[in-house]
Amino acid sequence: MNKKRLTWVDVTKGFLMILVVIGHYPGQLDVPLVKYIYWFHMPAFFILSGLFFKPVVEKGLMKISIQKRFMQLIVPYLFFLVSITLIRYGIEIGSGNTDLSWYVNDMWTLVVGGRFVRGAYGVFWFVTTLFFTYLFFLWMTKYFNRTKQLIILAVFYSIAHLESLFAMHVIGGAPSTAAQTIPMIWNIDVALMAVVYFSLGYYLKSFWMNIPMKWLIAGLLVSGTAIALDQYNVIDYHLSMKFLRYDHFVLDLIIPLSFTVVLVGAFQLIAAKSSLNWLQRIEKHSLTIMYLHIFTDILLNDYFTYGVIGFTAFGLFVPIAVSIIIQKFLPHGKLFLGGFTQKKTTADRAIT
Repeated sequence: MNKKRLTWVDVTKGFLMILVVIGHYPGQLDVPLVKYIYWFHMPAFFILSGLFFKPVVEKGLMKISIQKRFMQLIVPYLFFLVSITLIRYGIEIGSGNTDLSWYVNDMWTLVVGGRFVRGAYGVFWFVTTLFFTYLFFLWMTKYFNRTKQLIILAVFYSIAHLESLFAMHVIGGAPSTAAQTIPMIWNIDVALMAVVYFSLGYYLKSFWMNIPMKWLIAGLLVSGTAIALDQYNVIDYHLSMKFLRYDHFVLDLIIPLSFTVVLVGAFQLIAAKSSLNWLQRIEKHSLTIMYLHIFTDILLNDYFTYGVIGFTAFGLFVPIAVSIIIQKFLPHGKLFLGGFTQKKTTADRAIT
């Protein structure tokens, strides 16, 4: 990939991170913006992650590849989990909470993670799901040919929808409540759905690298039609990967893909004429933004009154400042932010 292509990837991810922050705005908006953001923003992240996947074909490199992803994903996950928890517990103790059972129950919930942790940890499910998505796809591409891979993906996709059908329509109630009746550590079951989006990034790499204009127009038409149908109550489509809400077997592919095509295609055109450095800077600190934007609001909303613009600004700039501080002043700060790199040898270049 050349520099130009890496630029559009960075700015696309930076824009998606802004949408992640907006998507967690706790107030009410005049338009169902959050609903439409959820239609595609998480699938788009998995698609773009799949774009950079490298199969492990050399013998003995599987362990090295898994170790690298563990250091890049799970180490930062544990760092921010512990950091936020220590601050939370300090606040709880300071406010007089000395109930030991409360802390034990809370810590157990944090261990289980995934859809069972809420509040400040609302986005933590994504990283563990991405890690297991990577493991699933690594296993598939290592031991199965392309035909068998597609069969496995079809089975995973079907199982994910059956699980969603059971949670949303058999158990019923609010999606978050229904999903939490199905026990699963670290949202590993969501990886069954995520790996399908991930695979589309990998299999269609040449397509994503340069979206043809005709497909960009087609994506705009499909996306616009979906929004219009929703506005006129012809459809009532929802997508929430965290809470196992997959509303439609076909639309769960068509709608996220069409929006992602529009987003990627548009930023490829824009990045060819403008650097969009500000979006690249956001992407550079995206991990910290993801982990801290909700917690930032929890800490600040008692002292400031703000709408969605203020929420988004605080959710971006405060984590960026924290990210810079961690990198500059904390020993091994870059490692805690996912900046793990292995010394390259002739053999392991295939997995980087």
